[in-house]
Order: sequence, then structure tokens, then C-alpha cells
Amino acid sequence: MRDVRLKSADDIERIREAGRIIAGIFAELSGGTLEARSTLEIDRLIEERIHRHKARPSFKTIRKYDHASCISLNNEIVHGIPSKNKIVRAGDLVKIDIGVVKNGYFADSCKTFLVEPVSKRAAFLAQTTEEALAAAIPLLCAGKRLGDVGAAIQSLAEGRGFSVVRDFTGHGVGFAVHEQPAVPHFGRKGTGRIIEEGMVLAVEPMLNEGAPEVLSLLDGWTVVTADGRLSAQFEHTVAVTRNGPVVLTI
Repeated sequence: MRDVRLKSADDIERIREAGRIIAGIFAELSGGTLEARSTLEIDRLIEERIHRHKARPSFKTIRKYDHASCISLNNEIVHGIPSKNKIVRAGDLVKIDIGVVKNGYFADSCKTFLVEPVSKRAAFLAQTTEEALAAAIPLLCAGKRLGDVGAAIQSLAEGRGFSVVRDFTGHGVGFAVHEQPAVPHFGRKGTGRIIEEGMVLAVEPMLNEGAPEVLSLLDGWTVVTADGRLSAQFEHTVAVTRNGPVVLTI
């Protein structure tokens, strides 16, 4: 039995509907200011906007998670829990990860926001992470391999003195929050699973300023850099079509 559920053209259009909701929320957040707001306040705004589009926060379908987003600050890599006690400050890197399900179809996207003034190194880390995702997307073509995607991300990141988090990968998405296959953000060209038309993949490189090692906090969710240095993340949901990759979260 296949472990990957391929999507039809109609499925892909329905996933795009969910993806566009996320893109609109990110556009709104980009046009305002995050400084002095709690991450819980930001999460509540995100949830309200999702409901406004007659959709649901897909992260709430995950057992024991009760928020519309994950918001991770600075050395927090991923899965930061929104809290009234976490206040965004000038100089912060704010990673906001949003999942939406609309009419049974799921999309997922993450963006790193820079709360100015940030250090040059922090800005370069975020820029590199975004460029690593941009370098990976054109490789999501039928017949290529997932190792090609990981190699492109790893090469760019390490060439600029950053590291790739290996404990977490991208994943299939569309009919559920997380599906097969896993999409590593490191690898060797010509290796890994063959990419097929109809796959819909969430590619979400996480790059660290320092070492790639991670620690999980006692809250059971938040993952931080082991060395306390910064981390950045960008993510898009991408469909593999006969005409090449199509980003569904823009």
C-alpha cells in the first residue's frame, strides 16, 4: 500500500484556498508591528482571521495543542507556544507558523519576522533561510529526488556559515497536517525518494546561527538551539504538478 497520498488538480486548488488564507494573514502581520505584543495576542488575531474565512486552525487538530499558531522567538527553533508572558521586543526574530484547514484541505506556512533594529547577523540568517527555501522550490519537480532538495538547502546554509537543523523535517500535507513523505533539509544530490506528480509538500528549512543541535523544553513543545544562538525558519506548501512546482501559500 502506498504511504504517500497523491493529490488531483482539484485537491491542489482546494489546498490553495487554505494557503491563501495564511498568505493574507502574513500580509496583514507584515503591514503592522509586532513589537510590544504578546505572542498570545498575535495568536488570537491569527485565529480570528482564520475563522473569518470560514476555516479552522489546523494545529488544533493536533493532540494536546490548543493554539492556531506556533510562535518561536530568537533561539526558539520551532513549536513555540503562544503565551501572554512572551512579549515581542525590538531586535527579536519572530517565527510564526500557521496551519489552516478549509473544507477538509490543509496548508501550512511559516515566516520569520524581523523586529527592527536587528543585528546584521540575525538579518543575514533570516535572509539566508528564505533564500534556501527559494532555492529548494524549483527542484520540486517529478523525477527529481528529495536529496536534491536537501542538498540545495544545506549547501547554501553551510556555505554562509550557518547550520541546518536535522531533528525536524518538512512533510507531505493536504489531507492532514502531517503526511508522508518526510522532506529533509539536508542531503546528497541524486539520493532520497523520487518526487512524483501530485505530491504536495511543506518545505520548511530551519537554519541555526551556530550548531545544529537542539533541546526540547519541559513544556513538551518548544524546541531551542542547544547553544542558545539564533534560529530562523521559512516554509511554503508546494504542489508538484506536470508544469513544475506551484507554491500554494502565496
